[in-house]
Amino acid sequence: MSTDIKGKKSFLGLSRQERDWVMYDWANSVYATIMMAALFPAYFTGVVNGQLGVGTGDYWWGIGTSIAMAIIAIAAPFVGALADFKGYKKKLFIFFLGVGLVFTLFCALTDNWIGMLIGYSVSHIGFSGSCLVYDSFLPDVTTPDRMDKVSSYGYALGYIGGSTIPFLVAIGLMQVMGAENTVLAIKISVVIAVIWWGVFSIPFIKNIKQQHFIEKPKNGIAKQTVKNVVHTAKKLFSDKKIFFFILAYFFYIDGVGTVIKMSTSYGTTLGLDTTGMILALLVTQLVAFPCSILFNRLAKKFGSLHMLTAAVFMYLGICIVGFIMGFGLEESWFGLGTGQVLFWVLAFMVGMVQGGIQAISRSHFAKLVTPENAGEYFGFFDIFGRFASVLGPALYATVNALSGRSSYAILSIISLFLIALVIMVVKRKDMGA
Repeated sequence: MSTDIKGKKSFLGLSRQERDWVMYDWANSVYATIMMAALFPAYFTGVVNGQLGVGTGDYWWGIGTSIAMAIIAIAAPFVGALADFKGYKKKLFIFFLGVGLVFTLFCALTDNWIGMLIGYSVSHIGFSGSCLVYDSFLPDVTTPDRMDKVSSYGYALGYIGGSTIPFLVAIGLMQVMGAENTVLAIKISVVIAVIWWGVFSIPFIKNIKQQHFIEKPKNGIAKQTVKNVVHTAKKLFSDKKIFFFILAYFFYIDGVGTVIKMSTSYGTTLGLDTTGMILALLVTQLVAFPCSILFNRLAKKFGSLHMLTAAVFMYLGICIVGFIMGFGLEESWFGLGTGQVLFWVLAFMVGMVQGGIQAISRSHFAKLVTPENAGEYFGFFDIFGRFASVLGPALYATVNALSGRSSYAILSIISLFLIALVIMVVKRKDMGA
């Protein structure tokens, strides 16, 4: 069942429903930047390296991330199926948001590295769960012909807003408070992230409504949820367009997520300057804003699958530069200069495609599924992405442990992009290209 999607176009040509949906990208991006990519990973890695030895922080960060992703990956299809019942989608969103906010705050209040790892892992589950439900709301706020635009604006505003403004505040705090108070500045930045995330989630909570839904069964909602998961799984694997797209997505989004999660941890292990890495990641956010919008326009002209393939090629180059960066720093190979300079190059390259590949993947999948079952389908979309997020960091940690070199670990991620490319090229006709 469903009701009509209505709303006059206003801000950036978006309706009120589209605008308030986009605002959650603005809200949650602060977590992705502060907790997943910039300050907290470098801080955590430094603490663990100091207590357990160089290289251990990188390892434990990968393990913690993998555990969190494994939990949400297992739960995702059931969360998605439950969200499809009338009145459940918003409740689940608020639950996961609350878990994310509480445990992110916990990370700022503890000095024990085990406590920080647990806090981060649980907060990551909350963040990921809220994003799963949020993504499934896309068919509720707009029409298929506008999904690429709305999804791209979400990522674009997330980069320029939630990813950039609190990031600048954090950098300012570190500069003003000085090197001797870096830990306190990071803790305050985490608290700011919690406040930003919570406050800017209010428009979504207040105004976004579930337009497409399945009527709640009178008895046995748990049993019906399991039945719906099984039914959707059968449909997903029998539909070639959905199956081959989501299979390719599994591998390339794994690589994308690993690059995001392990970048500052990798740089810290190589001994790069923390401030320099943070400024380089700021460049990523600034570049990602216009490039996400441009990606949408190019997808409209050339097709979303062609643009996704181009983005995967770009990520192959990113991994190669990351590999060279490690040797350039440690052994001065090829005369390429310092690892710090190459980290800036990586930041610019990632900014060009990171928002676009995520936004178009989300909207392309939303156009393939039925709106009433969007939660179920996005549950599987999420499980492919989350199990991928288990594989990538685990692969990174394993290669790092076996080889003793983080540069070999980053090179191993290339295999994930190569598998995705093979699927996207060989099965392009089956994917509807």
